[in-house]
Amino acid sequence: MNRGYTGKVLHINLSNGDSEIRQIPERVLEDYVGGKGLAAWLLFNSCAKRIDPLGPENPVIFAAGPLTGSNAPATRGVVVTCSPLTGLFVDSYYGGHFAQEIKYAGYDAIVLTGQAEAPVYLYIEDNEVQIRDADQLWGLDTFQTNGTIKKELADDTVKVASIGPAGENLVPFALVSCEYNRQAGRGGVGAVLGSKNLKAVAVKGGGTVGVNDRNAFFQAVNQARNELAADATCQELTRAGTASSLWFANEQGLLPVHNYQNGQFNPKGLAEDAQKDQFWLRDVGCASCPIRCSKIGVITSGKRSGTISDIVEYETAALMGVNLGLEDIREVAYLVNLCDALGLDGMSTGSVLGFAMECFEDGILNSSDYGQINLTFGSKEHLDIVIKQIAFRQGPLGRLLSQGTARAAQELGSNAEDKAVHVKRMDFPAWGPRGVPGMGLAYLTADRGACHQRAFPVGNEAGGEPWNGQQVERLAVKGKAEIVVQQQNYSASLDTLVKCDFGSFGISQESYIELYEAATGDAMCEGRLLAIGERIWNLTRLFNLRQGMSTEDEKLPQRCLEPLPDGPAQGHKFTKEDQQLMLQEYYEIRGWDNLGQPRQDKLIQLNIKEEVF
Repeated sequence: MNRGYTGKVLHINLSNGDSEIRQIPERVLEDYVGGKGLAAWLLFNSCAKRIDPLGPENPVIFAAGPLTGSNAPATRGVVVTCSPLTGLFVDSYYGGHFAQEIKYAGYDAIVLTGQAEAPVYLYIEDNEVQIRDADQLWGLDTFQTNGTIKKELADDTVKVASIGPAGENLVPFALVSCEYNRQAGRGGVGAVLGSKNLKAVAVKGGGTVGVNDRNAFFQAVNQARNELAADATCQELTRAGTASSLWFANEQGLLPVHNYQNGQFNPKGLAEDAQKDQFWLRDVGCASCPIRCSKIGVITSGKRSGTISDIVEYETAALMGVNLGLEDIREVAYLVNLCDALGLDGMSTGSVLGFAMECFEDGILNSSDYGQINLTFGSKEHLDIVIKQIAFRQGPLGRLLSQGTARAAQELGSNAEDKAVHVKRMDFPAWGPRGVPGMGLAYLTADRGACHQRAFPVGNEAGGEPWNGQQVERLAVKGKAEIVVQQQNYSASLDTLVKCDFGSFGISQESYIELYEAATGDAMCEGRLLAIGERIWNLTRLFNLRQGMSTEDEKLPQRCLEPLPDGPAQGHKFTKEDQQLMLQEYYEIRGWDNLGQPRQDKLIQLNIKEEVF
């Protein structure tokens, strides 16, 4: 390998067992770089029409970036497909070492299509592709699958991405476990693999990742590492991971309390000190990352004693803890670990359980109809049972909730739909937007549905971070579109590398550009970098429109139209007029028409066109 890229994509058709290595056109690397951009291009050009997310024609694309597998700090991998939860584009990111192994095997991406007749797993070792029987793996959880494959291959260094029972049973928010405790969690990629009868992908590579200019690259690596070491946010992540964000979110009234009914909840029993006291043993980091935000450990007391757990990071601590009214981190860690083992996205699982609790408390759900199960806020009773029922789609309640919040609410009727907190069927992350309107716009417009990782104006609205040198008026609606658009473009541009969000807190744009240039030999500048991000954002928009999305889908749930009862933004809510104003301002800045469709001149400007690859 040289220049950061392998220049190759491995295509595997599970229907007939064929595999083929294809060269990536140079223009595609120039326009889309890698990671999210390359995978979005591959997805868009693999499907000429609207597709069924669980049909054999839907590709699953594991992609790396030009920095993945090098010494560049804080890089990750991405898996892209059409989501069975939303029916739209989804990109889900994961840390660890799996993406690096794809590069060592000689590929910038692996594209999986078709459907095997019976359960299989893939073993890829450089140019050799084996489709192996997986009957003995079907039904195993993700941890068991990982260990069994390594034992069968007699090689602990093989890197494995696998699904659990939730993926096998096509739960639309099933995750992919990329080695232990590293998940591509959002959007149901695990269900797409399950629909292909693909239990796992095991990869072993014998190559290395070369760079164009070694001296310049190592200088850029050192500069990036120095920036990470000096950054206060990254220092806090090393100390406490994201668990300490619970205190900030509570102070600002942004927590998802009891299905987002409130914004404040004392997080003392869930935050970093409680986790440290109960189970943290040592810091763990992903490949070539000095932040080491993970905190692996084991619960040593109480009913859940013996449970091995990674850190319960902010999103799952909030959605599985605060959201459900749980205050014991041991119970929350156990439930999150159970979701990981069964192959369920902990965020969507916490969301659908919170929805169910409110429905039980309001009489929409009745325990007599659901096997005498009664879920109530603050009670841990029955939660593990219901999570297992969801993963296996068993029992009336498990079958209902396994559809996801949006579809479950639709089945129950109009009153339930008022309690379903999602955009485009993607459950909210753990940041309530009523006190931060820009965050609401970010949820409305994110390409995979409600998402906090495409733009995060919370830092500007509630955290005091200036925008273009000016303080941001927290509750203002007008003017937030500019922040969201620029953050989305920048995020998409760096997701081509593929960066870790935490690394981007400390590493400057200039350092990312220097890393890219030294690795690839390709000149980069701020304007081109942001144009790449804008190009990707428009391409995923076109895919979603082709899948049937419209402006009718870009609306906040009823909960956001109700006044926030507590916190600094108490009484604030969204109106329909607020949403329309923000969306029209957003569309105009994007160069889209009033229906949210990219104009032809914008597509020409960005050099976007359909191709066959």
